[in-house]
Amino acid sequence: MEHDHIQYLRRNHPGWRLLTSDNAPLILGFLHQAYIESNARALSEQELVGKLEDYLFHLRNQEGEGLYPKAARDYLNDWAADERGWLRRYYPQQSDEPHFDLMPATEQAIHWVAALEERPQFVGAESRLRMVFDLLRELVHGAETDPQAQLLELERQRAELDARIQNLRDGQLERLDPTRLRERFLQAEGTARGLLADFRQVEQNFRDLDRQVRERIATWDGTRGDLLGDIFGEQDAIAESDQGRSFSAFWDFLMSPARQEELSDLLERALQLEPVTELRPDPRIRRIHYDWLEAGETTQRTVARLSQQLRRFLDDQAWLENRRIMDLIRDVEQQALALRASPPGGGVMELDEPGPSVELPMERPLFVPPLKPDIQDTVLMDGETDIDPAALFEQAWVDRDLLRGHIRHALHRHSPASLSTVLEAHPLEQGLAELVTYLAIATEDPHTVIDETRSESVTWIDPDGQQRRARLPVILFTREGVQ
Repeated sequence: MEHDHIQYLRRNHPGWRLLTSDNAPLILGFLHQAYIESNARALSEQELVGKLEDYLFHLRNQEGEGLYPKAARDYLNDWAADERGWLRRYYPQQSDEPHFDLMPATEQAIHWVAALEERPQFVGAESRLRMVFDLLRELVHGAETDPQAQLLELERQRAELDARIQNLRDGQLERLDPTRLRERFLQAEGTARGLLADFRQVEQNFRDLDRQVRERIATWDGTRGDLLGDIFGEQDAIAESDQGRSFSAFWDFLMSPARQEELSDLLERALQLEPVTELRPDPRIRRIHYDWLEAGETTQRTVARLSQQLRRFLDDQAWLENRRIMDLIRDVEQQALALRASPPGGGVMELDEPGPSVELPMERPLFVPPLKPDIQDTVLMDGETDIDPAALFEQAWVDRDLLRGHIRHALHRHSPASLSTVLEAHPLEQGLAELVTYLAIATEDPHTVIDETRSESVTWIDPDGQQRRARLPVILFTREGVQ
C-alpha cells in the first residue's frame, strides 16, 4: 500500500478505472444483472445486445431519451476495448459470432459496490470463529511428523464422538438453534458464491499463459527445441503451483459422482429447514454445484486450447523446414543446369562416397529359419454339402444407438458424466468390443473431454467367467455432444 503503487493502480487497474468512469452506474448495473444474478458465463453478442437494449429502454423511459445516447452494440465494443478491459470479446470454436465474458477485475468491482449497501441480518461471528479453529487444527495436525502426536489427536476425536454417541443413547439430542442454523447457512452460501467467482480468475490466469505462449511463438528467432522447453517448463510450473494443485484437487473432488449426490442431498435438505426458508435464499443456490462444473469445464477447455496452439506451431514449423529443404534442392538443380553446357575445368567437388552408410543395431533383422514347404499331391474335388451360412453373420455386433442412449440417460443425472458413471448404471455386456465402441463415440464427438493426465479403471466379466480390467484416460461426456 505505497503511494506510488496506489497511484499506478488508479491509472491502470481496470476495476478502478471502471469505478471512476462516467458510465459506471450503467456498466455495473447491467453487467450485474446479465452475468452475476443469472450465474452466466459467456453470452453471445446477439443475446447481450438484446439484454442491453432492454436495459437502456427502461432507463430512458425513467430518466429521458437523452440518457446514454449511444447504441447498445457500441457500448459493448467500448467496454471490450483493450484500453478498458472490462469485457472479454472472443470467438468460440466453430462459431462466427463473437461472445462476451466478464473480466475478473470487473467482477471484483461489481462485488465491491454490491457489498457497500448490503446489510446482513447479523454477523456470523461464531461460525467464522469455529472455521478458524477447524482450519488451524487441521493445519497443525496435518503437518505433524510425530506419529504419537497424531495418534493422541485421533484418540481425542474418538473420545468426543463416543461422548456424543452416549448422549444420544441417553436421550440427549444435540441440535443447533435457529440462529446458528441461519448463521451457518449464510456462511456456506457466501463461500459457495465466492468459489464460483474465483473460477474467472483461474481461467484468466490460464488465458494469460496462452497469450504469452502465442507472443513468444510469434517473436521467437531461436531453435524450436529451446522454445518448446521454455513453454513446457512454464506449463509444468503452473500445473505444479499452489493454484494448479488446488484446482486439480478441487476438480477431482467435484467430479466424484458420490460427492455430487451428497452435495445435492445436503443442499436440498438445508433449503427445507424452516430457519433457512425464513432467510428467503436465492433458489439458484440449489444448483450451485452445476455452475461449478460448467465453470470448471470452461477452464479445462482453455488448457486444451493451449495444447492445440502448441500442436499448430509444431505443424507450421515442420512445413517451413520442409519448404526450406526443397528450396535448397531447387537451387542445386538450377546451378547444375547452368553448368551443364560449360562445365568448369578441373575438379569441382570431391566425395569420398556418394552417400553415407548408416546401419543401426536395432535395424538388423533377426534370424528366421527357412520354411520347408510341404507339398502334397491332392486333387480338390467339388463338394455339394449344404452348410448353414448363418454362422458368418452371428459375430459380435455392438449397437451404437443403444450406447448413446446409455450416455444420455447418465447425462440426465450428471452433466458432464464420466465413462465410469455410465458403466456403473449400464455395465459392459459385450466386454472389450463394447468398451472400444464407447471410446469411438468419445473420439468422434468434439464436445467430449478426454483428460489424458488422469486415468480410471474399468472391469467386466468375459463369457468364460474371468474378470478383466482395462485402464484408460478419464472421459467426460457433455449434453452438447451426445444428441
